[in-house]
Amino acid sequence: MKPAAGQTVFVGLSGGVDSSTAAQLLLEAGYRVVGVYMKNWSVDIGGYRCPWRDDYLAAKRLAAFLKIEFRSFDFEEQYRRLVVDYMIEEYKRGRTPNPDIRCNQEIKFKLFLKACSDQGADLIATGHYARAAAGRLLRATDSLKDQTYFLYRIDLGALGRLIFPLGGLRKSEVRQLASSAGLPNAERPESMGICFVGAVGLVDFLRQYVTAEPGGIVDAGSGETVGHHQGAIFYTIGQRHGLNVGGGPPYYVVGKDMGRNEVYVSRNLRHPGLWSEKLELAETHWLAEPEPDRPYQIRVRHGADLVAGTVADLDAGSQTAAIELAEEVRGAAPGQSAVVYDGETVVGGGILA
Repeated sequence: MKPAAGQTVFVGLSGGVDSSTAAQLLLEAGYRVVGVYMKNWSVDIGGYRCPWRDDYLAAKRLAAFLKIEFRSFDFEEQYRRLVVDYMIEEYKRGRTPNPDIRCNQEIKFKLFLKACSDQGADLIATGHYARAAAGRLLRATDSLKDQTYFLYRIDLGALGRLIFPLGGLRKSEVRQLASSAGLPNAERPESMGICFVGAVGLVDFLRQYVTAEPGGIVDAGSGETVGHHQGAIFYTIGQRHGLNVGGGPPYYVVGKDMGRNEVYVSRNLRHPGLWSEKLELAETHWLAEPEPDRPYQIRVRHGADLVAGTVADLDAGSQTAAIELAEEVRGAAPGQSAVVYDGETVVGGGILA
């Protein structure tokens, strides 16, 4: 990170150790740093208190400690419309969306970037574990923390204005840097649960916004009803836990019929509903145009192993494509994303149709 003279970078501060350490590193590199807290959600859900105020105060304390200017942007209305409503509608359709990907696409690297630019930022930075160089999005050094799966839908034009100060560090190094610098939130635990709500589980969140009806859990082989659910919307392909179907080997979700409100399960780990060797993509987004028949690496969920594959049937007009995998992957659910890599470089990807 070598700033040009007088460059100003606005860094998104969540109140956590990662964004705080990112701000510290930017200061050390010589940037003029402005800390910004994004208020995206403030609604309490199902008895759980939304932690936004705690996060805001933690971010403000960090800015005071670093002696940097602090601002707050309120994106709650846009977040509800562009991220939360999208997520709810996808679940109603029986799909499995990823709100983190949607948030990065619509809020952090679009609305936030524009708001920062309007207020004088030359660059923006976040505490994501990723790297950006020469207009390319690259995987982080720490493969266990790499977050490029969530970032593949960033606009190509934005890449040249992004800094990811933690991209070359491991999480243990980040904690050590924060501790050595005496940052006030060096030991703050990582947030759990839905990205924007805090400790609330997905089912608890969805129950506030959708009407779910009980229905049958059906053995996909025999057609026998082996249990009952409280809403097919709450289940995803490959799911094993939470079925409450007792006795014998575990069942796995292999399909859903939202019209009949039925969830189909199987004890057969080789059931075709669990495995995919070809993935159909919609709403594709490419940071670099993929080449037909070129070997790539594919990731179908955050943290999953990379699988060799090729991209085929590209159609820029309809934003569709297909991915042909060298080996089957389990539990690829409609609504999830498949991300294409060329070594360390993120090529792009799409949403499973």
